[in-house]
Amino acid sequence: MVHNVEQMDERELLTLEHYLKEYGQQAEIFARQLELLVNGRMEALAAIEALQGIHDAADGTVLLQIGAGASVRVKVLEPDTILLNIGADVIVERTSRDAVEFLKDRVMEMEASEKKVAEALNRLRSQMNEIAKRIEQGYQQTVQSERVAQPAALGEQDE
Repeated sequence: MVHNVEQMDERELLTLEHYLKEYGQQAEIFARQLELLVNGRMEALAAIEALQGIHDAADGTVLLQIGAGASVRVKVLEPDTILLNIGADVIVERTSRDAVEFLKDRVMEMEASEKKVAEALNRLRSQMNEIAKRIEQGYQQTVQSERVAQPAALGEQDE
């Protein structure tokens, strides 16, 4: 962004405020995307851990959370057959090992996406800070010019 030493006019201030508002809205969208990616990654990691727990269970009995803090003990009838949602509500049957590999790949993709979104969010926040500084400078210039103009106007009244 170019910093002019000249006096900033009201239109420029309004434009900068508009950009700041729009960037703020974009930042909110990126923050929500980042949150969704983090939650998705955590869910995939939990699924990997659960699949490994099923595999390690000697008698095939595991705890199944049914919600509101309640769990039941269940015996997994086919521990090596996993139904996996691969996207767009498409569900495929995979072996436990293949499902874990698929989920690990998904985690890596989400981590890469998280990094890109976080970088974009940081760039956007940096731009927002620059715009906010520029707006503050504009307001300070306006206040200073008003202070200079007031004594001059008072001097004209005395004449």
